[in-house]
Amino acid sequence: MSKEHTFTNGEVTIVWKPDVCIHSRKCWTGLGAVFQPGKKPWIKPEGATTEAIVAQIKQCPSGALSFRMNHGEAEPERETTTTVAAVELMPNGPLMVKDRCTVQHSDGRTEERTRTTAFCRCGASANKPYCDGTHRTNGFTDAA
Repeated sequence: MSKEHTFTNGEVTIVWKPDVCIHSRKCWTGLGAVFQPGKKPWIKPEGATTEAIVAQIKQCPSGALSFRMNHGEAEPERETTTTVAAVELMPNGPLMVKDRCTVQHSDGRTEERTRTTAFCRCGASANKPYCDGTHRTNGFTDAA
């Protein structure tokens, strides 16, 4: 199980799972008042409205960021009867499965993923089968 860090503004709790993060930079380029890499703590939930935070978290491509409302309102679950998952090959990057999926690991354990999941294509991730962003520094490019 991956470690989690939580940050709250009183209305919403932001959950960050660093082991799942692919460092796409969408969080801090989209909402820099809240997501500030290089600072401690790097997530400052008082920097924007709860609505803006929730909207930005929903754009996280790896599912490393999620949220829970502090007053009993849960994040809406995705439809569980989906029969076709959307899959996208990111240019020179990971394979994105944009729906629920079950990952069967080589050691026999299974893991239920409920949000978008980024799978490594470069082969160099330290968090296989998931992408950890290494493709940006190891020269990985799509085959021509």
